[in-house]
Amino acid sequence: MARRGGFPGGMMPGNMNNLMKQAQRMQRQMEEQQREFEEKEFTGSSGGGAVSITVSGKKQVTAVKIDPEAADPDDVETLEDLIMTAANEALRQMEEANASSLGKLTGGLSGLGI
Repeated sequence: MARRGGFPGGMMPGNMNNLMKQAQRMQRQMEEQQREFEEKEFTGSSGGGAVSITVSGKKQVTAVKIDPEAADPDDVETLEDLIMTAANEALRQMEEANASSLGKLTGGLSGLGI
């Protein structure tokens, strides 16, 4: 005779509680890691350091440094390119660091189908 009730897939109540506790712990860790990440800064440079731009983990530009030698009034396009390249490099570094830190937390979730 088939049993009635129970949990689908044979999940026991104790296992469900443990899973919920793990999920809550992981959520707290992710929130803490996000706070720490937002405080970090990432700097990209171009033109051999003629231009450097720093961004925060909140995706905000926090510093721009331009070597006066790079500011040629007859060649503004080169300076614009240097600024764009430095900004993109800083943002790339920030995104890589974010993906890496999240990967460390979520790496163990593959067994859960996530």
